[in-house]
Amino acid sequence: MQTDKFFKEIQNVVHPHEKLVSTHCCYCGMQCGMKLRVDTNTNTIVGVEPRYDFPVNLGKMCPKGVTAYQQVNHPDRIKRPLVRKNPALKGTPDGFEEVSWEEALSLITDRFRDMQGKYGKDTLSVFSGVSMTNEKCYLTGKFARVALQTRYVDYNGRFCMSSAAAGLNRSLGIDRGSTVPWTDLHQTDCLFIAGSNAAECHPTSMFRIWEVQNRGGYLIVADPRETPLARRADIHLDLRPGTDLALANGIVHLLIKNGYVDEEFVRNHTNGFAETKELLEAYTPEYVSGITGIATEKIIRAAEIYGKAPEAIVMFCRGAEQQSKGTDNVSAYTNMALVTGKIGRPKSGVATFTGQGNGQGGREHGQKADQLPGYRKMDNPEHVKEVACAWGIPVEEMPQKGVSAYEMFGLMLDKTIRGLYLLCSNPAVSAPNQNHVRAALQSLDFMVCCDFYLSESAEYADVVLPVTTWAEDDGTTTNLEGRIIRHVKAQEWYAESKPDWWIQIEIAKRMGRGQYFEHLKDPQDIFDELRRVSKGGVADYSGVTYEKIEKNNGVFWPCVSEEDQGMPHLFLDKKFYHPDGKAKICALPYRPPAEEPDEDYPLRLTTGRVVYHYLSGNQTRRIPFLHAMYPDPLLEIHPETAERYGLQNGETVLLKTRRGEAPYKVKVIAAIRPDTVFVPYHWGKHESINLLTNPALDPYSKMPEFKACAAQIIKLGREERRHG
Repeated sequence: MQTDKFFKEIQNVVHPHEKLVSTHCCYCGMQCGMKLRVDTNTNTIVGVEPRYDFPVNLGKMCPKGVTAYQQVNHPDRIKRPLVRKNPALKGTPDGFEEVSWEEALSLITDRFRDMQGKYGKDTLSVFSGVSMTNEKCYLTGKFARVALQTRYVDYNGRFCMSSAAAGLNRSLGIDRGSTVPWTDLHQTDCLFIAGSNAAECHPTSMFRIWEVQNRGGYLIVADPRETPLARRADIHLDLRPGTDLALANGIVHLLIKNGYVDEEFVRNHTNGFAETKELLEAYTPEYVSGITGIATEKIIRAAEIYGKAPEAIVMFCRGAEQQSKGTDNVSAYTNMALVTGKIGRPKSGVATFTGQGNGQGGREHGQKADQLPGYRKMDNPEHVKEVACAWGIPVEEMPQKGVSAYEMFGLMLDKTIRGLYLLCSNPAVSAPNQNHVRAALQSLDFMVCCDFYLSESAEYADVVLPVTTWAEDDGTTTNLEGRIIRHVKAQEWYAESKPDWWIQIEIAKRMGRGQYFEHLKDPQDIFDELRRVSKGGVADYSGVTYEKIEKNNGVFWPCVSEEDQGMPHLFLDKKFYHPDGKAKICALPYRPPAEEPDEDYPLRLTTGRVVYHYLSGNQTRRIPFLHAMYPDPLLEIHPETAERYGLQNGETVLLKTRRGEAPYKVKVIAAIRPDTVFVPYHWGKHESINLLTNPALDPYSKMPEFKACAAQIIKLGREERRHG
């Protein structure tokens, strides 16, 4: 893992009129260390340099990371607040006028007061995201419940990390995305990775993954596509989309049958083994092969490699989690570690690839409908009382638990919710069943959107507030390991943009709730309050300070005192976070996806990312290099399937499901199952694949089933292709 000496020596060589600001990338959960180049004459960001001291990426960066700085001073930035003067143009980028902050904030608070006066507090809703700092995520939950006094708050992590959270909580009693630090990955003997295209989605993790094989270890990958990661795997488990639960059960069946169970660990540190063993007797390789489409010999060999490995880490990502049984998938894969005792020690455990930059921290401190800071639960009266006391509000003022993100759109359509405060999210692209979602946004009486670009969702707003980017504010995020890190302000606020925390505090004051917010003057004030409120919770940040983060290159939570240096490895004492200190081995019968192929819709549609884009594409589609490298969404289809439909590479077809249809250019590629098609989800409007995806929800996490639904391809005639 040596970094080239030459690059280390030159990394701090800068132009006389430039300075380097050490910070982190704004995109995925790797939160790679980087240095922003700032022109000291103009105080603007002009470039980026690698940062070799951050242990997660050691100076490595991906195409998105090296161009991230270009979004900060992009000509598409919103410069002043926008108010829609022509309601007839709602749903388009037209009909807005620039106004002052005073006019915009006065309009917002007047409308919010009027609506709550007519329809009650819960007529307002807040929909947020986790590409924000911990400070902003924490304050958003408080803003919704204390300033707006509404129960309806949820966030876009519901579409990303919620199944990982629910599954890990159920199995281990705690939701931290990794039980080991990322620096353990390359030292293990076996990586079992399910549902992750890591080479494109988390590219800077790959040097560690390849190192496992370079050291003589093994890589097992479960994915319907032969991604770059799967292509180099020792075993590629090419399962049908939506069948992870059968695969995980089949692997654990073989681990038990072939004597790889750590009997002492299971007896002393887990519950549920006997029930699980009984259930899994039916999950023979032949039975699992029939469900998943994976050859039996691959399943047998994968279980043998994992079972024999002295140390092993099971990893999973959205492919396994974005299903109507994603929570069960996570617990079932976690069963592999629990039955073999490969958890609670260095170089062994479970980990999830986090999609959004603060997907971990953003779900810990109060943005979720059912959750309060420190990972406290809204259905626990003691937890509610603790937070109400910390916030200084009467406990009876704390709103009740709300509903999940997708369920909020239904409440908009039936007018239970009439107002929306949207920030750091673009549901008009990212949510499933887009015709339903866009109709819900259109139906709102009043909508506010906070963004630095005019996103597809902002086009439905009545007021758009320009906010700062990640490089214009201070704060912390928590990366995919559970490491709390520092983002450092590198440039002053662009034009008249303001940070989300500033806006929320101003609105709180105007709503007559300023006494609960006016002591918060900057991000450090907010973080200090977060620390106090999280104390005693599962996600305890009380011992974390900005100074400790900077000194140690991040601090792993839980960190419960000034002396505590944090916890990079979980469960070294073999004590899990359930009340009895034991982990739960879960007996989980397989159930198919909510929608299976049939005669009318014979194909399986799955979705995902490409290396050049991020989430809804609102940021990356505007960066010239990234757009040029992947300008349009492509429909990946196997050559056999293309031949069956009479399709050529580059031909435009119509892809259709029971929820909608959209035109795509065909990319004929052998690296996908013949029964499966794939489209990336970074585009909006008529190109959005989420016009087609299934909103069937996981009963525990409320995660929609993005990764599996039935589809058909309609070949277009010459005239249709010409005008399509």
